[in-house]
Amino acid sequence: MTFSFVKFQIGKNGLTEGTVDALSLTFKNHKSARVSVLKSAGRDRNSIQAMAEDLSKRLHEKDKKYKFNIRVIGFTIVLSKQSS
Repeated sequence: MTFSFVKFQIGKNGLTEGTVDALSLTFKNHKSARVSVLKSAGRDRNSIQAMAEDLSKRLHEKDKKYKFNIRVIGFTIVLSKQSS
């Protein structure tokens, strides 16, 4: 079984509503996504962790029937959905 990740990037504008909308549409067809945080968006692990938690919360608000697991690896946020 192979897993394919959908890849996104968050740049200097940070987490925008357009990014959240695009990820929300992505999770209608995919189970997981990788979000690369560019160095211009956040340089330390705490800011990336806060961004990941905010992203998970905003995605859950858009689609209440799913919860989103987050995992931060370096400058990458791995999101996966699960039924609540």
